[in-house]
Amino acid sequence: MRTVAIINQKGGCGKTTSAINLAACLAKLGHKTLLVDMDPQGHCATGLAVPEEQVERTILDTLIEEGDVIGKVPTKPARITDIVWQIASDFDLAPSNVKLAAFEPMFAGRPGRELRLHQALDAVSDKYDWCVIDCPPGVGALTFNALYAADECIVPVETGYFSLHGLARMLETLEELKDIAGKSIAVRILPTMYDTRTKLAREVLTELRQRFGDSLMKSVINFNTKLKEAASFGQPITEYDPGSRGFKDFVSLARELMGTPVTNTPAVSGEPMSRPAELVQRARQLAQIANSKFGGSETFTREPATANETSTAPVPEAIIQRLPDQKPQPSTQEKLEAIYGVRQVGGSVEFSCQFDDAETVMVAGDFNNWSAVTPMQPGTRPGMFKTVLPLAPGRYRYRLIVDGDWVTDPHNTYVEANQFGELNNIVEVG
Repeated sequence: MRTVAIINQKGGCGKTTSAINLAACLAKLGHKTLLVDMDPQGHCATGLAVPEEQVERTILDTLIEEGDVIGKVPTKPARITDIVWQIASDFDLAPSNVKLAAFEPMFAGRPGRELRLHQALDAVSDKYDWCVIDCPPGVGALTFNALYAADECIVPVETGYFSLHGLARMLETLEELKDIAGKSIAVRILPTMYDTRTKLAREVLTELRQRFGDSLMKSVINFNTKLKEAASFGQPITEYDPGSRGFKDFVSLARELMGTPVTNTPAVSGEPMSRPAELVQRARQLAQIANSKFGGSETFTREPATANETSTAPVPEAIIQRLPDQKPQPSTQEKLEAIYGVRQVGGSVEFSCQFDDAETVMVAGDFNNWSAVTPMQPGTRPGMFKTVLPLAPGRYRYRLIVDGDWVTDPHNTYVEANQFGELNNIVEVG
């Protein structure tokens, strides 16, 4: 059985969507596939229409030991085969719920706690061809269990500005966990939510390809409303719309994985820079490029190369040490906030965003019942859209509708997840 962990500390990057639909496509292609939800939020069950009230046993039951107590009730350990739900032919789900959050305090200090999932999966390794693990958005005992059990991991990366900064930290974490576990995990980066209509997305994808080469998957998950609709109906894209762009993207991803062998090697003390460490190096450089190329003139000092450094990618001319007599320039974030986003102006709220090549942009939220959408007018810059709404004091959720597609406002990082596994933006009016 080949085991793939889908991991990213950052939320809203398409992690659960990727896990569900990758597993569904592997099964569609004739491979017996197990999807394991290691996230206490239990979004895999929600996205596959598994009734929460009918889930009696979860992945937690396969991780515990004899005599452990769940919900004040002593519980006996279970096998994976005892807790799975059959979603479709060749497609099983090992569900999760909020009780899984008890794993970390329950097993604190116990020897071998990081091997619990590996042992549970090893018992069914002859029953499945593939196992896809959806990891929680964070680093802890659950994520470490997933990585210890995995042969390889996929890091979904949204093709946006802020994701480039989170990528470096994510790869650093993988490097640290690799050292702790004493194993080298094959790392692949998957571009997600790619919107070819925007110049930023196209440039980010180009930079990812230049920086990460063969570590970047050839498959790209395009922004597709059918994927969101499928989740809201509790179906994988294989059942909801097999003719959609989203289906084609995930079938392509599954086929790429099937044709790509795992090339793990044991960690060896004193070896040259490991593959994950090299990826960290490149991700740091990419974050610097993002500040310079996508945000303006913020610049950085390049650290001297070490004896173990193998990445030879040149650093752009713009990324140089600022001269002493130059005045500090506003940061990228400060520049973006000065132009775009959402801000209170007197008794009204101004919404401003940038979508290159978009014809129409509208805003919908609590303030207009999510249905009486409010058109945004072209602004003073190409691709800029603005509107001003009088809003009473309170807390409001909203999203943007770009040429008919519902999207999260990329210029407002105050977000929360909704029932469809997507992100609503939040604005608070004083």
